Amino acid sequence: MTVTAAGDTAVVAPEAPPKRTRTWSPRARWGQILLYAILIALAIIYIYPFLVQVATSFKTDAEATADPISLIPSVFSLAAYERLFTRSDFPLWALNSAIVTICVTLGRVFFVSLAGYALARLKFRGRGVIFALVVAVMAVPGVVLLIPKFLVLNQIGIYDSYMGMILPLLVDAAGVFIMKNFFESIPVAIEEQARIDGAGTFRVFWSIVLPMARPALITIVILSFQGSWNELSHFIVSTQSPELTTLTKGVAALASGQLGQGNQYPLKLAAAAIMTIPVAVMFFIFQKKIMSTAEGALKG
Repeated sequence: MTVTAAGDTAVVAPEAPPKRTRTWSPRARWGQILLYAILIALAIIYIYPFLVQVATSFKTDAEATADPISLIPSVFSLAAYERLFTRSDFPLWALNSAIVTICVTLGRVFFVSLAGYALARLKFRGRGVIFALVVAVMAVPGVVLLIPKFLVLNQIGIYDSYMGMILPLLVDAAGVFIMKNFFESIPVAIEEQARIDGAGTFRVFWSIVLPMARPALITIVILSFQGSWNELSHFIVSTQSPELTTLTKGVAALASGQLGQGNQYPLKLAAAAIMTIPVAVMFFIFQKKIMSTAEGALKG
């Protein structure tokens, strides 16, 4: 305990508590070492194929065939990327995927938010039945709906068009489910106060409730972007023109060997590596926003 003088008054300053150091028994220490070793091994197993993909994209065809899993190319080559951008339709595929993904992401965020708010707040007959159907749709495998989807698109005249690629993806049952549950967690008193001030239903939704649903909206943005960017089966049944080929269809054609002879490992893996960049960037950008939103909620 330390005594200091402040004028005529003695101030007693409490001593800082001693720092406690955690002691590990030999058994606990070896347990921690084993746990970290297992985690490191799992991380290596998980990331190794991606590293092989990136490394192989910089190899020559001969080296990729002779030593496909090495991580260091003996001859660093950009031939696969040059061929991809200058002698293939890869830029067109990327443009089509970007157009569809942006439209689907924006539209899905808006429509699933509206549907989720209607199911969570609006009182109307059959609301429970509609929500049960939404949950039932989540249980149906997407491949089961491919043939009916093709028949509907062909019947209404939007087959092999951007409209046919975008329109069926604008609403997602899982997104409606997520937004409904989040809206139900927001206190009703906030909306009632806004209605007392004269705000209508859509104004309450757009100006009051939707900004409070930022964590759920960010989740929908990430899922929508990733899902539409990586979508393949829907584009197979909704288009046939080469001009509407997306990255997933183009890379699938590369992987099946439809665009050339030989294994073409560098070309295929270069296309796959580039295709993963937008999704990774989107995730890391919005991951920071999710973390900052959660920290703000805890501080509040």
